Amino acid sequence: MRPVSWFFTYVRSSIGAKQVMALTGLGLVLFAIVHMLGHLGVLIGRDTYNDYAATLQGLGALKWITRGGLLAIFVLHVAMALRLVALNRAARPVKYAVYRPTRASAAGRSMAWTGVIVLAFIVYHLIHFTFGLVQPEAFHRLDDAKRIDAYGMFVHGFQSLPIYVSYLIAIALLSVHLAHGAVSWLQSLGMRHPKYDRLFAAFGPGLTAILFVGYMVPPTAVLLGIVN
Repeated sequence: MRPVSWFFTYVRSSIGAKQVMALTGLGLVLFAIVHMLGHLGVLIGRDTYNDYAATLQGLGALKWITRGGLLAIFVLHVAMALRLVALNRAARPVKYAVYRPTRASAAGRSMAWTGVIVLAFIVYHLIHFTFGLVQPEAFHRLDDAKRIDAYGMFVHGFQSLPIYVSYLIAIALLSVHLAHGAVSWLQSLGMRHPKYDRLFAAFGPGLTAILFVGYMVPPTAVLLGIVN
């Protein structure tokens, strides 16, 4: 069987779709953590954050390769999610007369909805900070060192209460989605063992807290005037 044919056969199966979704999901979790650490540079000051942004912009072709890889991971993750939904519906064409979930948590039952909302937020986030269409007056302005003033754009953006609130809601959903997904994906990859159930039980809430606090500290500092 040719490699391409084997791959398509593999991802069309329930196990294959779950495992590919697990790997791409874990990749997205790692990206979210790295992205969060980068944004924490706002707390250090304009020079540090603008230097970080200039370094990323100066990567040239590597920047676009990374963006392309990240986009491919994201598209594959969404495609596998849709594939699993289709497989689940095909396996149970008749809905439950009365649905009473016994073990699934609220986070687990709402993964599809939080995923859709997170997708919408990512599109909005790109329109705002990558394409500069939400607040064009602050987009690609230069600092004293003739670098793009990413720090000024960040501060200008989160001085707006509506933008801050939308970000707060989206980051809360993103944190829950990624953290719950990470636990499920580890199980899909066969990395969960009953011996470590207590550790896994704490891992989800712990990762949720880390992502939420890490992403929300800089915008909150801006809104409160601590960072300006």
